[in-house]
Amino acid sequence: MGLMIDILGWCGAFVVLLAYALVSTRRVEGDSLAYQLLNVAGAMLLLANTAYQGAYPSSFVNAIWIGIAIFALCCRRTESTLA
Repeated sequence: MGLMIDILGWCGAFVVLLAYALVSTRRVEGDSLAYQLLNVAGAMLLLANTAYQGAYPSSFVNAIWIGIAIFALCCRRTESTLA
């Protein structure tokens, strides 16, 4: 079980860093669907790892990160339905 959680954490770190690299190199926009989905996925994987490890401050940050990304996705969806 511990190895699987570690693998999930490493995958999450990779996904979050990929999202950051894509925005930093202007390959995706910060409000794009791809960027927000990468943030949600990466933060969920990191949350699973940090919660399992008992790293609660990091778990808290990742939970907030997920909330912000979901909020951005909802705002994006609302804007597209109004247009």
